[in-house]
Parts: sequence; structure tokens; C-alpha cells
Amino acid sequence: MKTNSQQSLKRGLKNRHLQMIALGGAIGTGLFYGSASTIQLAGPAISLSYLIGGCVIFFIMRMLGEMAVDNPVSGSFSSYANTYWHEFIGFLSGWNYWMNYVIVSMVELTAVGIYINYWLPDVPQWLSALICLIVITAINLINVKLYGEFEFCTAIIKVVAICCMIIFGIYIICTDMGTFPENLSNLWSHGGYLPNGWWGLALSLVVVMFSFGGIELIGITAGEADEPQKSIPKAINQVIWRILIFYIGTLLVLMILYPWNEVGLEASPFVQIFSNIGIPAAANLLNIVVLTAAVSVYNSAIYSNSRMLYGLARQGNAPKILTSLTRNGVPMIGIFISSGITLIAVILNYLFPGKVFMYLVSIAVAAVLVSWFIIIVTHLKFRKAKAALGQDKDLHFKSIGYPIINYLCIAFLIFIAFMMYQIPDTQNALFILPLWIIILAIGYMFKKKNN
Repeated sequence: MKTNSQQSLKRGLKNRHLQMIALGGAIGTGLFYGSASTIQLAGPAISLSYLIGGCVIFFIMRMLGEMAVDNPVSGSFSSYANTYWHEFIGFLSGWNYWMNYVIVSMVELTAVGIYINYWLPDVPQWLSALICLIVITAINLINVKLYGEFEFCTAIIKVVAICCMIIFGIYIICTDMGTFPENLSNLWSHGGYLPNGWWGLALSLVVVMFSFGGIELIGITAGEADEPQKSIPKAINQVIWRILIFYIGTLLVLMILYPWNEVGLEASPFVQIFSNIGIPAAANLLNIVVLTAAVSVYNSAIYSNSRMLYGLARQGNAPKILTSLTRNGVPMIGIFISSGITLIAVILNYLFPGKVFMYLVSIAVAAVLVSWFIIIVTHLKFRKAKAALGQDKDLHFKSIGYPIINYLCIAFLIFIAFMMYQIPDTQNALFILPLWIIILAIGYMFKKKNN
């Protein structure tokens, strides 16, 4: 293994990899399984929830993209926060994002067990999670190109499956297989389009925002992207179309196909609905897809965590040993640490089968709110620094609506935190978050004292 002075991360990710990595981060358990919770809260208006959340995320991604194109480095917004805001914020954002994706990893491992139980109800969830952990860790240890190829293939499976599901769903709706046009009434016949009112819609945004957590991974890949000035803008600009097609289009079809109030939490709503309308073959195929999606996002999480640790180490915010790379340019120690900690999910699923998912989701939402907040404020400071140097006119990929959109996005994140407090299952995460920030502050002071 070589140190960073001898070797650096390989730029082995092509444009097609970046496109699918961005897509892989956005299409996972939050959509395929977490949407069951949002359906119960918002009813048919779930499509409106995803539209609102998606627009906010697109604006934040444009802010991150502007900084990433200007300075494509490993560690992404942690590095930018360190440069344009404060060393502590860089320290906090890097470790917070790492912790967030560790939690996301645990959520995905938990989902793997749930999906396997659809076919094999007697297989313990913890065993499925453990097998997934071992296989994905091995893939990430080889080289970044293999990671990119794996993510490319799994993302294609998700994209093709969702497109086919939308087309097949529309076919069912509009032919003798359905009851067109009566089935359209599923959008308003069971309590209305907003069965739980605007309050239910607002509550649903908590889980919706978890669905979008991970989409900022495109910024993390900047340090290993081939031609980042071209590939990053293209990937980010396509985010809004992915949201419209893959989230809103899919969920709108599902809400027409089946009454929203008959969707439960025992499996993915995608699988449940096609199973309940009498198409078991489609249900089984979709379960393969949602399982692939969970494995895909876990793969992205291990990749992201190891690169964030590498970036933190280069900044001096983590032990220098984490800058060590294999001959193939892979941060092996960071991968082992990130993967090893997700073993906690295996233990939790062993101790509390069936109860882990929402608790982990709430912690992930709290952590990702911090990450998004730091991206927004860092972008404000980035623009101010560029303006002071007279370089703000030279930016190649500008964000939208600066600075008004920045402040509106901050207000939205505060609103989401308030809504988290209204849901019993997510309240605890808000109490854990200050404790986590205090722990990071102590870690930062210890680091400064020993430098």
C-alpha cells in the first residue's frame, strides 16, 4: 500500500458512470420501501411531496455543482466548507456526512433483509444483510472502475425496470386489465387527493427528503471524475428530469392502480400493488429490482464513506493512515472502517427484527439536513469570496437564483426539522443530533490541541 504522496485517487469514472452514480444515489430504498410511509401520510398527494422536495434538492445540487466544477476535489463540500467557511465546519461536515452515509448503509442492509423475506420469510434479516456487506466490500476493494461498472449496471436495471413499470402500469390503467376511467378515481375516492390534509403532506416530506439523501454523491465523485467540468453539470442538470420521471411518474401510476389506503409496510409498495392486482410475475420481478436498488445504494455508500475519510485525512481532520491507497488507487482502510461499522445494522436486525428501519431513517434525515445546510451556507461564502476576487463572473456552472434561493432552501430545511419533531418515530433523532455535534466539537478541539 502506498501513501498519498506516492499515489492519488484514480480518475477512472467516465461520464456514463457519473450519470448512473447520480441516479443510483437518488433511486433506492427511500423510494422503493420508504414511500410506503409517505403514502400513509400524504395519500395520492405523495407525488406533490416528491415534486416539492425534488425542486429544493435540485437547487442545492446546483449550488454544490457550481463549487465542484470550479474545484473538483475529493471530499467535495467538506473541502469547500474547510476552505470558505471554517476549519471546524469542514471537520464537522466531513464526519457528519460520513456518519450519515453509515446510517444510510444500515438502512439499505435492513431493506435487503426485508426484500429477501418476501421470497424466503424464514431467512433471518441479519443473515441477508451480512452476505450483502461482504460481497459489496469485496467489490469496492478492487478498483474504482469496477465500482463504477457495478453501479452503472445496477442503475440501468433500476431505470429500465421503472420505465417498464410505468409503461405497463399505464397499459393496465388504460385497457381491459384495469377499469379505466374508473380507476382514476383512486386519486380522490378514498378521502380525497389530500386525505390527511396539508398537515399530512408536510409530515410526508420528512421521509421524502430521506429518499433524496445521497443525490449529493455526485459532488463526492468530482475527485475521480474524468472531465469533471463537462460531466458534473450534465449529471446535475438531469436530476430534475429523473425526479419527474422516476419519482412522480412512478408514484402517480401506482396511486391510480390501487387504493392508497390499502398499502401496508410489510414490503415495497411497488411489489404489494402488483401482487394485489393479480400479477405475481410482475411483483417478483419488481422485488428483484428493489433488492438490486438496495444493494446499489449500499455500494454507493461504501464508496462515498471511504472517499470522505480519504478527503478528511488529506485535510488533516482524520488520521493520516487513511490517505494510504492500494496500487489500484483504492483507500482500502477507509473501506474496511466504513464497511465494518455497518455491521451494527446486522446486529440491530438480529436483536430487533422488523423495528430498525424508521429509527435509522430518522437519524439519516437529521444528518443529511446538516449536510445540505452546510452546502447552502458554504455556497454563500464561496460566492462572496469569488466576488471579492472579481472571479464570480467567470464561474462556468452557476447556481440558480443566488442568493434568494439559498435562503429559501435554508428555511425549508428548518421546516423539515420542525416536522420531524411532530412524528414520534423521528423525534429522537433531533435529540441525538446536538449530542453528535458536541462529540464532533470535542474531537475537533482534541485534534487542534495535538497538531
